[in-house]
Amino acid sequence: MPKKKKAKIGKKIKITKKVKLNKAKNKLKTNIKFPEKKATSSGVEEKPEIKKVKKQPTEKRLYNAKDYVVYPKHGVGKITSVEKASIGEIEIQFYKIYISKEKLTLTVPINQQSKLRPISSVNQINKCVSILKTKPKIKRTMWSRRAQEYDQKINSGKIYELAEVVKDLNKNTDIIADQSYSERQLFEKAYERLKSEFEAVLNVSSEDVQKKMDKALGRTQISEQTE
Repeated sequence: MPKKKKAKIGKKIKITKKVKLNKAKNKLKTNIKFPEKKATSSGVEEKPEIKKVKKQPTEKRLYNAKDYVVYPKHGVGKITSVEKASIGEIEIQFYKIYISKEKLTLTVPINQQSKLRPISSVNQINKCVSILKTKPKIKRTMWSRRAQEYDQKINSGKIYELAEVVKDLNKNTDIIADQSYSERQLFEKAYERLKSEFEAVLNVSSEDVQKKMDKALGRTQISEQTE
């Protein structure tokens, strides 16, 4: 007899729990408010109107025509104009940038100008000169891996990393006596990019910049000996 009573009590508890859960679910359903659907005279439901963004988002920094900027994958360029164009209902502003070393014109939207950076300051150029004067650091890894690292540094757009590549691949040092074709290519690419930024910042001729860089690299002494 006591076992049967316990079983009945257990069933009652289960039933009361289910009832309470059902009541709670009903309350939640009544509290949820769904958006009312508007019907037209024809009986067809109207779809909500989607508003298009008509303004192009911009970043804080703005450049003007004739400003020098650095595009990481191409180097120093000059903004020739700031233009506008309409694509659909959106009006887009963009920079026209001329890369003289590659004879290339880039079109960069203003809202994607994070790819650009202003040219370095005179203090940064002086720091680059001091980097060029230091001894090269050559890792004992395979050339293919080092070449990939050098290429990444060149395309990073960071002037100090560019100076490090020029210093490390300078062929007129005791450490790198012979230079392969791929080494020479990377050196020239980094050297020309750094040289073009020196010219833009210091506002001097290409010959004067080359003398300054070669002196820091110790290339002038070797050229004098060969003469």
